[in-house]
Amino acid sequence: MRVGIVGGTGEIGEGMAMRLSRIMDVCVGSREVQKAHETCDTCLISAKERGINCSVEPGSNQQVVDESDLIILAIPFKHVESTIRGITGWEDKIVVSPVNPMERRDCFVYTPPTEGSAALFIQKILPSNTRICTAFNNIAGNRWRDIDSVLSYSVPVCGDDPDAKRIVMDLVDSISELKSFDAGPLSSSHIVESITPLLLNVARFNKMKDVGIRFV
Repeated sequence: MRVGIVGGTGEIGEGMAMRLSRIMDVCVGSREVQKAHETCDTCLISAKERGINCSVEPGSNQQVVDESDLIILAIPFKHVESTIRGITGWEDKIVVSPVNPMERRDCFVYTPPTEGSAALFIQKILPSNTRICTAFNNIAGNRWRDIDSVLSYSVPVCGDDPDAKRIVMDLVDSISELKSFDAGPLSSSHIVESITPLLLNVARFNKMKDVGIRFV
């Protein structure tokens, strides 16, 4: 399976590319292809320094969708609609949303669209035969990029297609010590998304750095 990361040059996208490219083929996409090249160089250099092979290729966001079986949308919610509508070929793809609509005010606040969650908004604007899952919503970008650290978090996965959900859960379980959990249908995504501003508030007001979720 080839995994594509749309918006793969931000902190979360780059960190995911660094980790995933060591265990599978990864395509990194960006609106600016040069930035995708830079992220891929970072992945390759990091792996080489540790004597590890990695498989990563740069391209445009359109190339990523064209050439990948599973696409991760590593983009802020405010860019979701313009990015998706600027790309074709989503049909029959598995699309993973780690997107959390929120704002920073006096504290971090969950601000879902009228559809109820980022995932349901994404479902609305993608072709009907796209298979959408929510995953990776509650892991901070700096934790992804801290490549030598162990990720030992729980990852809730929401989705309506059982086969797609199983593939996404297997992907989660292949990364470091992450553990996937079936969190129900896509309509439950708002619960998962809203945990992220909670974690950010806990970290901020308690002066904590490594805040995540773990089910035991």
